[in-house]
Amino acid sequence: MIGVPTALGGALPDDRHRGMAEAPGDLRRLGLVDALRSRGLPVRDDGDLPISPGIRADPDRSAKNRSLIAEFLPREVAMVVGSVAAGERLLILGGDCCAHAGAMAGLRRSRPDRRLAIAWFDAHGDFNTPDTTPSGHVWGMPFAMLCGRGPSDLVDACDGPTVEERHAALLGGQVLDEPESRMLAASSVAQFGAGMLATAGGMAALGAWAATVALGVDGLYIAIDHDVLDADDAPWAVTMPEAHGLSLDAALEAVRTLAARIPVVGYGATAMNFATGGDVARTFDAATRLATAAFSGA
Repeated sequence: MIGVPTALGGALPDDRHRGMAEAPGDLRRLGLVDALRSRGLPVRDDGDLPISPGIRADPDRSAKNRSLIAEFLPREVAMVVGSVAAGERLLILGGDCCAHAGAMAGLRRSRPDRRLAIAWFDAHGDFNTPDTTPSGHVWGMPFAMLCGRGPSDLVDACDGPTVEERHAALLGGQVLDEPESRMLAASSVAQFGAGMLATAGGMAALGAWAATVALGVDGLYIAIDHDVLDADDAPWAVTMPEAHGLSLDAALEAVRTLAARIPVVGYGATAMNFATGGDVARTFDAATRLATAAFSGA
C-alpha cells in the first residue's frame, strides 16, 4: 500500500480540497490497514510518497500545477516499482486521480513484458487534455494521460501510454465536458454507464468485455474515484459528489465481475475527502469493501 497525498490536480487552498490531499492519512487513522487484514488481505504499508506542497492554488486555465505534477509522478513510479519488486500487488490511496497514472506506470515499469488493462470508475471522464479542458484541472486528465493523450511533459511523466485504449473502460462516467465526450466516443475505450450497470444485461456486457480483454492482457488495474458512487444513495465523504451514480452494490458487483475474469494486479482509491461533512463511516466501509472485492472477490 502506498499513499499519494496530493490535490494538486485542481487544488484551491481551502479545507475542502485540503481534505482530499489528507485522505491517505485519514484512511490509515480510521484503521484501513487493520480492516483489510481482518478481511484476509495481508497488507504491507509502505507509507506515503513525499509531496510538498500537496495543494497549491494555480490560476492556469489549461493545466494547473503541471510542473509539480510532472515532478512527483516519476517519483511515484519509482516508489511503486520498489514496492512491488517481489511481485506483490499494489494498493494506492489518493489524493486526486493523478495517482492512478503513476500507479499504472510503476506497474508497467516493474514488469515491462506485462500487458495491462484498466477499469476507470469515475463520475467524470478524466479524459480531458489542456486543449479540451474548461477548467485546467489536471485531475480531469489522468485517464487520457495514461492512454498517451495530452502534452508530452505530463504524458512522459507517467510513461504514457501504459495501456492500449481497446483494453480500457470507463465505468459510471456521466459528467463529461463536450470535447471530452467526443474524444471518448471516437476512441476505442469501452463505456459502461451507471444506468446500464444497474441492469443484468449491462453487467453481463461488462463481463463479456472483460472476458474478451483478458485474452490480450496479463493483468488489470482498477481505479476508483469514489465520486462514482451515487450521491443520492448516501452522503459520501468525497470532493465532487454526483447524483445518479453507481450504487455501492452495483460498484461491488462490477469490481467482482472484472476481478473474476482478469487478474487484479493493482487497485487505487481516490477522491475521498473527510473534510466535506459526508458520512465518514459509510465512506470508510465502502473503501474497505471495494478494495476487498478487487483483491479477493469477497
